[in-house]
Amino acid sequence: MNKSFIYALLFILHFFCLPLFSQVVNRQTITTNEQVSDIFYHTIEPGQTVYAIATMYGVGVEDIHRLNPESREGIRAGATLKIPQRDVAVAPIDAHDDGYTYHTIQPKETLYSLSVRYTIPATDIMEANPGLSVETFTIGKTIRIPATRIETLPTTEIQTVTKEIDYKIQRKETMYSICRKFNISSNELIALNPQLRSGLKTGMVIRIPVQTEETVTTEPVPLQEGEVNALLTEPKRIKKVDRLRVALLLPFMVNDLVPSANTARFIEYYEGLLLSIDSLRSLGSSIELSVFDIGNDTRKLNETLREEAVLNAHLIIGAVQSEQIKPVADFAQKHDIKYIIPFTSRNDDVLSNASVYQVNTPHSYLYSNAAFAGCNLFANDNIIIVNIMDKEEKMDFIKTFKSEMLNQNIPFKELVYKSETFAMDIQQLLLPDKRNIVLPTSASLEALNKIKAPLRTLTEPSVIEERIGYTIHLFGYPEWQTYTRDCLEDFFALNTYIYSNFYAENLSPDVQRFYVKYKNWYSKNLINTYPKYGILGFDTGMFFLDAMRKYGLDFENHLGQIRYKGLQTNFNFERVNNWGGFINTNIFIVQYRNDYTITRSEIKK
Repeated sequence: MNKSFIYALLFILHFFCLPLFSQVVNRQTITTNEQVSDIFYHTIEPGQTVYAIATMYGVGVEDIHRLNPESREGIRAGATLKIPQRDVAVAPIDAHDDGYTYHTIQPKETLYSLSVRYTIPATDIMEANPGLSVETFTIGKTIRIPATRIETLPTTEIQTVTKEIDYKIQRKETMYSICRKFNISSNELIALNPQLRSGLKTGMVIRIPVQTEETVTTEPVPLQEGEVNALLTEPKRIKKVDRLRVALLLPFMVNDLVPSANTARFIEYYEGLLLSIDSLRSLGSSIELSVFDIGNDTRKLNETLREEAVLNAHLIIGAVQSEQIKPVADFAQKHDIKYIIPFTSRNDDVLSNASVYQVNTPHSYLYSNAAFAGCNLFANDNIIIVNIMDKEEKMDFIKTFKSEMLNQNIPFKELVYKSETFAMDIQQLLLPDKRNIVLPTSASLEALNKIKAPLRTLTEPSVIEERIGYTIHLFGYPEWQTYTRDCLEDFFALNTYIYSNFYAENLSPDVQRFYVKYKNWYSKNLINTYPKYGILGFDTGMFFLDAMRKYGLDFENHLGQIRYKGLQTNFNFERVNNWGGFINTNIFIVQYRNDYTITRSEIKK
């Protein structure tokens, strides 16, 4: 491929089109004295926050706190919250909410019984809950019931029917003239009138078959109970297309006098996506990629959403700013287009829009999974949390980790950092016969620099202090990946663990091959950032485009069958509820070992 040609087109045109041709079940029983119409119940999933739950149902955070006072101090997975039912007569909060009644599934309830209870067709309930299946229609799960039924109207069609009429034979008429007049054969006429075998007489009354068009109305036949409940187990469709149309919408800002500092990263993402398309070409994919520079506001975006290539897309990737993401999400939902949000981890559209896929794991889910992984790894170790109290405190993670340890009855210790006495203070908390896990409350480089040297000293035997070296491990944050220039030796020496949803093993053969191909195509190296946007573009393309190649436009029905080991991130998408979109809950635990090797393990609950 001509590398200079790619750059020339990208920086000159706002629109660039590149065609590449090839071809949990909750078993509790909920009882309440409140009126069913007033409240319903939500079972808290790992990673959910009160804010997210409130947004999901279109109520206020304070509404949930009022019904659940204990939630002001925090919530935990597996517990239930009372949620106030919104008044469906009130105007909708946003474009996704046309006014729904939310229902918590009770023991012995079926899709048919809910259809009868709310006097609404079961197909309307299925339409309002795209994620509903036999696996998700379980006790304690919530579904939404449309406020107004989708009318199933009678069908009408014009049909040609044959009728028999009485006909009186006129004077001078013959068998031939009658057959010609009514366009029938003599055999048909005699079959209806056997007496004609004895001859034709004036005044005789005979039967004549004639064809006429009639409008026939067919009333819809209500589904029976078995048929309704069978809707939950219907086979998922695979709707394939010969050529996949993809629209990439990014703020390249190529016409600005001073391009954005992120312009180079967005170009790199685009370049990585191109490499994934090239890789998929050899597998028989046919992909048409249309690329748009949408600027940093909604003016150019609104123009872009009127482009034919976007209107006809099967998949939209991109948008960065919050004010851009919502219009794209609404557009994708209206036109039944899959929409990938690749960068931001803070987005509410995924909570109520089944078209949305959020690649970057929201912090609450990341922290929940990291705390779960930490407890599994360190349950039998001596865990020490060091309160640094600087500008990059990770108190939300620390709070989540503490809560998970308390739930699992895992003991831990805490220490307030004091520079003058830190080595002595923490030595008092170390155990010689256990692994000692040290977790600073801050992700900053300054925090690491404060504790790493004293900890390394304590791992070494001391004749003066008459002690053997302690076994010490650091446990920390995704941001630590960017400190390897300053801290790599320390990471190895302290057998450091970090949690992250992005990590590329630079020395692995697959990553090395990517680096070589990228350098060959673009005559440059990747920008050294976290995450690397070029690899993110490649991973995103390889996962989604190959999923659509194999399983068609409704690939979400086959997420459990999709296998792709990412170079920098894996994809473990979970639907946030029965009517919303999908978030990537992938998390890695990366360990820098003291034998100078690095391992990356995927954590799944």
